Amino acid sequence: MQADELVALNRMVLGAAFALSLVFGAIAHRTQFCTMGAVSDIVNMGEWTRMRQWAMAVGVAMIGFAVLAYTGQIQPTKTLYYSTRFLWLSALVGGLMFGFGMVLSSGCGSKSLVRFGAGSLKSLVVLIVMAAAGFATLKGITAVVRVASVDRIAVEMPQGANLPGLVSDLVGTPVAPARLLLGVLVGLGLLMWALRTREGRQSINLFAGFGIGAAVVGMWWVSGHLGYVAEHPETLEEFYVATNSGRVEAMSFVAPLSYTLDWLMFFSDKNKVISLGIASVMGVVCGAALDAIRSRRFRLEGFAGTEDLANHLMGAALMGVGGVTALGCTVGQGLSAVST
Repeated sequence: MQADELVALNRMVLGAAFALSLVFGAIAHRTQFCTMGAVSDIVNMGEWTRMRQWAMAVGVAMIGFAVLAYTGQIQPTKTLYYSTRFLWLSALVGGLMFGFGMVLSSGCGSKSLVRFGAGSLKSLVVLIVMAAAGFATLKGITAVVRVASVDRIAVEMPQGANLPGLVSDLVGTPVAPARLLLGVLVGLGLLMWALRTREGRQSINLFAGFGIGAAVVGMWWVSGHLGYVAEHPETLEEFYVATNSGRVEAMSFVAPLSYTLDWLMFFSDKNKVISLGIASVMGVVCGAALDAIRSRRFRLEGFAGTEDLANHLMGAALMGVGGVTALGCTVGQGLSAVST
């Protein structure tokens, strides 16, 4: 591949990532899709509608990822989430921090992006603090603490720290058919559960579940297939275009938010370029804004008082640190990673 072809491919990948994220943001705003909202609806009201949206989205994403992997469209072992070490303590501690944080901040990273697109200045503050805390946990002071503590404790799984690898190791079958079978069976099970009630089959919920799930699958294909280059013109090594990790990525909104803040702060530095994650962040905001303006739901919103500000600042910091420690947010782990 020539250098000019690589530039054109980079633009194509970024454009596709932005378009998919724009659709994600518009759907999330239109349908009120929210993982935290799904859990709080159950706890506070015994209402399962948004959890059925989430189950549909995960089911579609699982089936889509399994099919893409089995047909050779993407390489599962090259995804951001693939590892032979199960960092169970990092996932537990990071997940707990993120969970507390998103309650204090009135929503997770993706919900904050959607709300910012709809005019919430509170969410803008949350996003900035979350991005700064996340970057510190990627490369700064809390990164040193993370690597020296929770990341040191892991379970080694040579076949891969994932369910297909575990099943393959236990049963003695190849990983590829195990991944396809598990992805399709679990995905169909989630879809059947979500669709078994009348409320689950309502058009707004179908739009949320299948639309969000399809957007995640689309991002896997864009990053892992469209953006795959077998031989870089300079290094002669295979790589994935426009990714921060150098691996196959899908939607996630913690580390990409940190990279977005870094890109904005050092915009004049030519080494800082737009990545797939940054394009995703921008796309969600623009998608939510377009739908908010179209539906006349765009409203500027500020903090109610000092206590409200303090809660959101603390929650944002917890989400930034916790999201990086757990390797993802309610979308990065709750949709993209779960789909693998």
